[in-house]
This record gives sequence, structure tokens and C-alpha cells, in this order.
Amino acid sequence: MIQFKALLIKEFKEAFRDKRALMVAMTMAMLAPVMILVLSKTMIKEMVATPPIYLNVTGESFAPKLIKQLKQNNIYPLSDAPEDIKNLWTERNIELIIPEDFAEYMEAGRVITINLRADYSEKALNAPIRRIKNQINQYAQSIGAKRLIVRGIDPRILRPIQINDQDTAQPSSNAMFISLMLGLYVLMAAFMSGLSVAIDSSAGERERNVLEMLLCQPVSTFKIVAAKLCCASTISIIGVTLTLVLTSFSVSFVDLTKIGATFNLDLLMVLFLILLLLPISFFASALQLFVSFQAKSFKEAQSTVSMIIMLPAMIPVALMFIDDKPQWLDWLPVSGQSLLMDDLFKGIPINWAAFTGTALVTVGLTAALVIILSLRLKSEKVVLALS
Repeated sequence: MIQFKALLIKEFKEAFRDKRALMVAMTMAMLAPVMILVLSKTMIKEMVATPPIYLNVTGESFAPKLIKQLKQNNIYPLSDAPEDIKNLWTERNIELIIPEDFAEYMEAGRVITINLRADYSEKALNAPIRRIKNQINQYAQSIGAKRLIVRGIDPRILRPIQINDQDTAQPSSNAMFISLMLGLYVLMAAFMSGLSVAIDSSAGERERNVLEMLLCQPVSTFKIVAAKLCCASTISIIGVTLTLVLTSFSVSFVDLTKIGATFNLDLLMVLFLILLLLPISFFASALQLFVSFQAKSFKEAQSTVSMIIMLPAMIPVALMFIDDKPQWLDWLPVSGQSLLMDDLFKGIPINWAAFTGTALVTVGLTAALVIILSLRLKSEKVVLALS
């Protein structure tokens, strides 16, 4: 125990000696809340705002009532655009073509074809095009309803069945874009915060010949690996905690009432998330140490271990596209924690069986990596990077 304590103190001294590297390790934890704040405000603004839209209208005089409805909903002909933004909407080139026989077809009750031309692959045009289509469809529906009323027919006859949506989701579920970002960022913080410490204490010490001198001491390789794991994992946990604390502060500046949502990251939730991500922090550090020791140089270790941080980004995104998730995903590292965080943010009761299962599997894999690595460090090929 005295040997392990000495090793642990040595690892912490080396980890906290380079303040600049430690600040870089905490970059993800400090930037994530800022990104959540900025992206949340931007998305809410896009969801609730109806900024003016300007489009080229050909045949404006053929459908004055349609143009009037568009103007009432902040959609104007390009000729009405202010000079400072006219060039922008000219480049976007949204064109509405109204046929000359619009009035004639309208009077005869025939179907009128209106062409809406734009670059539908341009992401910035998705919202304007959607708004234009909605207003034209509403205008068409109002005309159709009036025609039925004139003929003495109740327009409701066209809708014999009406669906009444009753959303049973919790109010916090409406802020899922914040939940998705937070879940992704805390997982990445668990993998990224201890990354530099894990690489430096493995491949870095080997290049500085510190590892060889350390292994010459009457200390078991298991204690050496365990001390390095505890140090890197502690830095990782600090990064996760910092991400959660700063996010709870930054989210308070987001006005979610505009979209009828709530998001409360209270102390109890923060503590649960830390407890949930505790095994992941140890697993990430163990995996990084294991891979770093297999590399032949510090540069190779950086390149190889950097690929590991793709796991917390790829797995949650892949889960979003799986409708019927297999049961075994609840027990695996990263995927199990990601699914539990989704349930927590949605207000769904915690599945403690899945929580215990994924924690045990993660801890088991971590222990296996530590044991394998401690056995491999007894080989000169690994210590001297000969294999």
C-alpha cells in the first residue's frame, strides 16, 4: 500500500507539473458549455423567429390575393427588399413562377400549377422554402374550403377523422437538442480530459527512460499500471464534473420557455451523471494506456490514441438511427451510459438493472485491460518498444 501511494503521488506530481498541458486537457470541459449555450440560442431563434423572406416573383399581378397572404407572413417580392440585404437574397435565388392563366383556372375551379424554383440542396434555404410552401398550401386550403361552402357543403366532410395529439413526454424532452449535446460532450470529456496524462505517463515516460528505471524498482507492474490509471482517471473525472457544472450555469441563460421546454441540471442529476460516467472515465484511461504502451513512439501513441476519442462521438450518433435497439446495447460501455442519459434527460425512471449491468461490464473490461497491460509490462519487448 505504501508503494502504491508513492507511485500515485509521483503520477499526480507529474500530471499537475505541466499547467499548460493540463489546461489543454480541460479545453473540452470549458468549451462544451459555451458551445451548448451558443447552439441552443441559435436553434431556438431559428425555431421561433420568422425573419423576412424575399423571392423573385414572376407573374405577381396574376395572383394579388396570394401575394397579399405571403406579405402578411413576412414573405415579400425581391423588389421590396432593403438594399443592404438585396444582394444576399439575389444570390439565394428563390423564384416563384405564377402562370398567366392563374385567374382563369381559379374561376374554372381547375388545378393551378405554381413553380417554386430554388437550390434545394442548399441548407440555408430549407427554412425559407418550408415557410413559402406552408403559406401557399394554407392559401390553397382556404380557397378549397370556400368553394365547398359556396356549394353548401361543410368543408369538414373532407376530414372525417381528426387526430388529437396528446404528448405524454416530460417538458424536459422538448429540450432534447440540449440533452443530445450534453450527453455527447460529457462522454467526449471523459475520453479527452485524461488523454494527455495517459499518453505522457506511458509512451512519454518510456521515451524519457523513466519507465525502465521505474520497472527496475521492487514494485509490481500491477501497482504501476493502477497508479497511472488512477491519475489519468481522476483528471478525466475532473473534466466531466467541470463540464456538468459549467453547463448547468450556461443553460440558465437559455430561454427555453419560447419553445415550451424546460431543462434543469440540478445537483442530484449532476451527482448521478458523475456516478454513471465514473466507470467510463476509468475504462477510457485504461484503454488509452493500453494502446499507448503498444505504440513504438510518443508521436505514434498520440496518433493512435486520438482515434479512441471517436468512440463517444460515433456510438451515440449511431444509436440515433437504430429504431429497435437490441437489449445487449444497454450493457455495453458508452452505449449503455448514453442510453441511460437519454432516459434521464427525458424524465424516464432509471433502469437500475441496466445501470448496474453496464457499470459491471465497463469495470470488468477495465480490470481486464489493467491485468493484461501489467503482464505485458514484464516483457522487455513492450518496455523497450521492440514489438
